[in-house]
Amino acid sequence: MDDFASFVPSGKKDGAEDEEWMREAEKLLASCKGKSERELLGEIYARAVEGRRAGTLTDEQIDLFCSRIAPLLDGGKRKRLKKIAEELKKL
Repeated sequence: MDDFASFVPSGKKDGAEDEEWMREAEKLLASCKGKSERELLGEIYARAVEGRRAGTLTDEQIDLFCSRIAPLLDGGKRKRLKKIAEELKKL
């Protein structure tokens, strides 16, 4: 994942947006191989903090990222994701 903008709808129609998102998700998953959950969360959080400080990560992008990732997680992880999102929005 280069940045969180990858998870923002591009306005493409006819399923092209979903295909593009799936390609991004596949690249993200490939970059995750061999990393622990802690390492992955640390990397995502560091990129998010960097984006917030640079002014390039909006609340809307955080919400969209969470809405797309949350269905892939179990209940406990969804709660942690929500908590992290709330912390990021305060930055």
